[in-house]
Amino acid sequence: MAKTILVTGASSGIGRAAAEKFLAEGWQVGLIARRADPLEAMAADHPGAHALPADVTNPDALKAAFDEFVRRTGRLDVLFNNAGMFGPSAPIDEVSLDDWNKVLNVNVGGMFHAARLAFGQMRRQQPQGGRIINNGSLSAQTPRPASVCYTTTKHAVTGLTKSLSLDGRPFDIACGQIDIGNARTELVEDLIDRVKTADPDAEEPPTMDVQDAADAIWNMARLPANANVLFMTVMATKMPHVGRG
Repeated sequence: MAKTILVTGASSGIGRAAAEKFLAEGWQVGLIARRADPLEAMAADHPGAHALPADVTNPDALKAAFDEFVRRTGRLDVLFNNAGMFGPSAPIDEVSLDDWNKVLNVNVGGMFHAARLAFGQMRRQQPQGGRIINNGSLSAQTPRPASVCYTTTKHAVTGLTKSLSLDGRPFDIACGQIDIGNARTELVEDLIDRVKTADPDAEEPPTMDVQDAADAIWNMARLPANANVLFMTVMATKMPHVGRG
């Protein structure tokens, strides 16, 4: 019987790369994102893909997507809790409250809603259990400049991961977090463009292929039930993440 995974934010970037990796490995993959067109295009190309358009900040729509996936596949083995946004790049006093709330609602609220639904399903199903993989960020450890909204929410994801890992033990629900640094996605391309706009002579930051991030997620997900990667950091080798000035 094929394993099953739900991927939020599956229409682009790390989410899409991860979804395509699991499809290539023969899993049944639920694709969740706001935009239906890219999900339906992926599903048309892959018999194991299920297009389930929903906004992660809408609990009712998200529940309907989860319920439909389980109805089709019978169970949920893994959630890749990935959907997120960067938000404004500015000092805190230049960040509007509307922008702050948008980032908070997606990066924390959306992850909470998805984790809550996955946890409940994994707790109820037989055999009981499953795995939740939260997409953190290198910003969950070390901020980049002018990223107060994103960095704050990604630190919150770390708290969510630890709580789920602890609370999931009685129900055979494992939870881990992957912190990815500069996988070459649309989001990173946008950040590079912002840097270049501010300083055309600035060096382009080191990046890594997004497929390497997808492979890391796959390796976390395929572990047996009695093993878990609680935290993994995978990043472009030459990123200035550690060191002293």
